[in-house]
Amino acid sequence: MLNLFFLLVFPAAMVLAACLDFFTMTIPNRLTLAFAALFFPAALLAGLTFAEIGMHVLAGVTMLAIAFTCFAFGWIGGGDAKFVAATGMWLGWNVLLPYALLFSLLGGALTLVLLMARRVPLPEVLFREDWAVRLHDSGNGIPYGIALAVAGLKIYPTTDWMAIFGGA
Repeated sequence: MLNLFFLLVFPAAMVLAACLDFFTMTIPNRLTLAFAALFFPAALLAGLTFAEIGMHVLAGVTMLAIAFTCFAFGWIGGGDAKFVAATGMWLGWNVLLPYALLFSLLGGALTLVLLMARRVPLPEVLFREDWAVRLHDSGNGIPYGIALAVAGLKIYPTTDWMAIFGGA
């Protein structure tokens, strides 16, 4: 049962982050901190050595440095930067590059679609929906957490977590 819990932590965090970012344009720090914190018991239960855990943490720290550079340039939000770091820690070096490439492509596509949609007037029925008005407002950013989450869900089946917890 514990294996099932840890197998589902990653996809649950991805779905929750995507939904929250879509509807509120934020990924709460509590979600990111809980997601990052749950990595450690999962890693210990999975039998990762302290060196392997350290490499996963280093992957997360590397993603944090890159993401905060993107944040400093205004390319992504702070919540996205922190969430991609926690995701990088979970994924580790083995799949980090494919993950980064995929979320970059998805994020670019999401940006283009949203910028085009913002050129079209919002349907009147959606004016009563705060999330729709917020998403349609060209003064707001892009809910990049959606791209981070979709890429994470696509990459997750190729990770060691599936072999460790999925096969048990």
